[in-house]
Amino acid sequence: MKRSSWREYEKEIAHDHYYYARSCIRQNFFPGSETTFLRIMRDVLGKDIYDDPRHTSCTGIGYHTDIVPLDTTMAVVARQFALMTEAGYENMAVSCITSFGLYTEILETWHEFPETEARARENLRQATGREFRIPKNIAHTSDLIFHNREEIERQAVRRLVDAATGEPLKVVEHIGCHYAKIFPKSGIGGSEFPYVLAGMVEQWGGTVVDYPERRHCCGFGFRNYLVQANRGFSIANSRKKLESMAPYKPDMMVANCPGCAMFLDKWQYALAEMENTTYGADGRGIPVLTYEEMAGLVLGYDPWEMGMQMHQVDVEPLLDKLGVKYDSAAKFLGRGGKYIGAPKPVAVNSFSGDRLYRIKQ
Repeated sequence: MKRSSWREYEKEIAHDHYYYARSCIRQNFFPGSETTFLRIMRDVLGKDIYDDPRHTSCTGIGYHTDIVPLDTTMAVVARQFALMTEAGYENMAVSCITSFGLYTEILETWHEFPETEARARENLRQATGREFRIPKNIAHTSDLIFHNREEIERQAVRRLVDAATGEPLKVVEHIGCHYAKIFPKSGIGGSEFPYVLAGMVEQWGGTVVDYPERRHCCGFGFRNYLVQANRGFSIANSRKKLESMAPYKPDMMVANCPGCAMFLDKWQYALAEMENTTYGADGRGIPVLTYEEMAGLVLGYDPWEMGMQMHQVDVEPLLDKLGVKYDSAAKFLGRGGKYIGAPKPVAVNSFSGDRLYRIKQ
């Protein structure tokens, strides 16, 4: 019987009919993940989800770097809610962790200080003539994949296991700070026991790696990276996590924040160039996946159609371990078979790298 104390860590997630709010930065980091998410929601799960081309950035990065004032941000978010209302939806599915945290923060602010909501409504009315209704349910898109993880497993073509040995893959899961650390009740498991990614991994046959810096920030932190002088702090945070997980020899990492996935992937390249250090068990990098990519591999999607060639750390060793069939020659082919170019060889790559660096002992 489930302990009653666990109820405070649970979260209500709408079952269907979502207004989809894309991320402004995910399109650049991992451009195929959002398309993969929509494909899973519509084709695999049969859900109604509206991808609205009219919505904009939430201004979250500008807000958190003190560039965009709070009133401006609230007016922009109010417009997102107005577009949702006009489209006839009540449930919002948010792709970006920062947007998810921002929407939650603004709704909490409006609840505690009703005058701020009234001001946002008036600002929106003056700027656009629009009105809005508060969303009935707001979920991060990783919540929706978690919510439907059992149905995804029923339609799976493979599990997160080594195809040769049958052993579960060792997976590091990384939760974005803005998912549950700002308002713990907004995330599955809260800030103490976040389960949204671990639940997917375990449902699909993998095992979750527990290591000392499991809940440490990836180091993005907006100002840590956007201000060039602060980037040493950003990479130091990722380095601390990578050094902590390396002895456990994970097969892959999975993250639900676009910034976390990007930095844990690309800082591995930077560290290899700076320090001749890599953290994967094979002497190279540890592949970093988005949760949509992980679900897509379980469902049998082509890795290049999901945009996995955009990763800094090559994913082929992981694909081989999973038994995924892929066309190596098609990795860097764009639309119409046009060659889009390959990255220069780097230490973290096993298929295009020409230099191998071993883990720092």
